[in-house]
Amino acid sequence: MGIQIDVVVGHPVNDEMERVLGWAEAVGEPVTVTFMWEGREEAERAVLVPAATLALWEYWAPTAYPTSSTGEDNRAVAEQPELAHPAEFGAFTLFRRRAGGRTAVAREGVVVAELLNPDEAHWLQEKAREVRQGFMDPRQKAAFEEFLARQTPPDEQ
Repeated sequence: MGIQIDVVVGHPVNDEMERVLGWAEAVGEPVTVTFMWEGREEAERAVLVPAATLALWEYWAPTAYPTSSTGEDNRAVAEQPELAHPAEFGAFTLFRRRAGGRTAVAREGVVVAELLNPDEAHWLQEKAREVRQGFMDPRQKAAFEEFLARQTPPDEQ
């Protein structure tokens, strides 16, 4: 997926987080990020997807990301304590959703990106691509039907 950045977060340093979030926004494509939170042994991987890209994927994806029946995908979310307040990193504010595990990243009150599970981000991107590739707008469809009508039948060639 696009760019990969590894970020080590021991003490959430505003400058470091702000730089990574700003970079992802400026690039305008998904960025894979690895977080090492203080007090946790396991790294947390996420994909930072710009809001416009996510909106496009969700528009074209035919269904919602399937949830795991084993509950393993939600293990990391369940282990994390509920946030009392949104986390602020410089100009950016992170809002973790209680359902689904996504985290919205806002700047000056506008959501500019979301942190998604890498599997969900990949699934959304693939489903959106599959549906979009099978879609023709009405003018394109009419032109294609006209093109096909002008072709000689295969048995007459």
